[in-house]
Amino acid sequence: MTESLTVRDNRTGKDYELEITDGTIRAADLKQIAVDGQPGLATYDPGFVNTSSCRSAITYIDGEAGILEYRGYPIEQLAESSTYLEVAYLLLNGELPTTDQLAEWTHEVTYHTFVHENLKQFIQGFRYDAHPMAMLMAGVSALSTFYPEAVQIDDAENRQLQITRMIAKMPTLGAFAFRHQQGKPYIYPDNGLSYTANFLAMLFKMSEPEYKADPRLVQALEVLFILHADHEQNASANAVRAVGSTEVDPYSAVAAGIAALYGPLHGGANEAVLRMLRRIGSTDNIPGFIEGVKAGKERLMGFGHRVYKNYDPRAKIIKKACDDVFEVTGVNPLLKIARELEKIALEDEYFVSRKLYPNVDFYSGLIYEALQFPPEMFTVLFAIPRTSGWLAQWSELITDPEQKIARPKQIYTGHRTREFVPIGQR
Repeated sequence: MTESLTVRDNRTGKDYELEITDGTIRAADLKQIAVDGQPGLATYDPGFVNTSSCRSAITYIDGEAGILEYRGYPIEQLAESSTYLEVAYLLLNGELPTTDQLAEWTHEVTYHTFVHENLKQFIQGFRYDAHPMAMLMAGVSALSTFYPEAVQIDDAENRQLQITRMIAKMPTLGAFAFRHQQGKPYIYPDNGLSYTANFLAMLFKMSEPEYKADPRLVQALEVLFILHADHEQNASANAVRAVGSTEVDPYSAVAAGIAALYGPLHGGANEAVLRMLRRIGSTDNIPGFIEGVKAGKERLMGFGHRVYKNYDPRAKIIKKACDDVFEVTGVNPLLKIARELEKIALEDEYFVSRKLYPNVDFYSGLIYEALQFPPEMFTVLFAIPRTSGWLAQWSELITDPEQKIARPKQIYTGHRTREFVPIGQR
């Protein structure tokens, strides 16, 4: 039996039957509900809080149950057993790679890690205090000028080449932006290292002939990269899809994603958590802070999520990664405050009833700070792994016959049919 929704227009008394597919109705089906030749109904949904813009087979989230899956695989299993490049392959291709496929994919990515020297000079042209995220955004956008063939998005082989290039070069551009801000010479990729170990080397190598990061730090970064690889139709993925719907090259589409992630409501939450923990100062001040939150005088950062109404599954994994990192770097004194704050909040009916649980940002900033990253690098560390998710979303968009150029409706609230007044009479 076909599932449907019967809608009665009380203006006319007429009933309409709308087909239900996958728990949704098509917004276009509302157009038939009209009065006296006026335009049919449309939906008004600021922020797309209850609107599906696409069909996707990439990432599944059940916010009520606290479930996150990439291509059907639980995030817990992937974080425990995979590498970031293995997960990137999964997101892009739909299946986990075989041993040979992973070896070939890793070789292809490694082969493309270097950037053109002109792009290096482009990064050098920024002011000494330029924000690393702005430099990364500009660098990715500039890549489209180095690979003009990227506009041939209907060519599957060409698309794959650009995807490989972008995933390979993102750590290089991110590291160059980091070194530029610190006034240090740029470090070229070491293709004898893994994806994350090479990134750490480009960030922190100085005069030593060979930089070897502690394996525990390399593994922690792998886990963080896996957790940040994709997250369904978030603001930056939506930006990539919206810009990509114009059939622009993938570098420009991903640059739009980076711009969206740059915003403090999207990528900057972990920095806000650190500021909050520093302001609390000690565990003795937590009860007073909690009361301030309830009174609307304080904001509890790192708790709650637009999608998750349960404990963010990524937060549980990051919490364990904290222990591994602090074993190497020493414990961040803010960790004690964070854990006590979490404990108290999870026992307080005020927060439990509102389903405010720790999200991925609550602990990730502590790890980044322990790894000696300044706060302005946090979003760069988010953007590098998220590139695989953005490109998976972009690829799905390009090959989806139902997708059209993004062009939402509006509800016009301005003046109508005004008479122009010459400037001398205004």
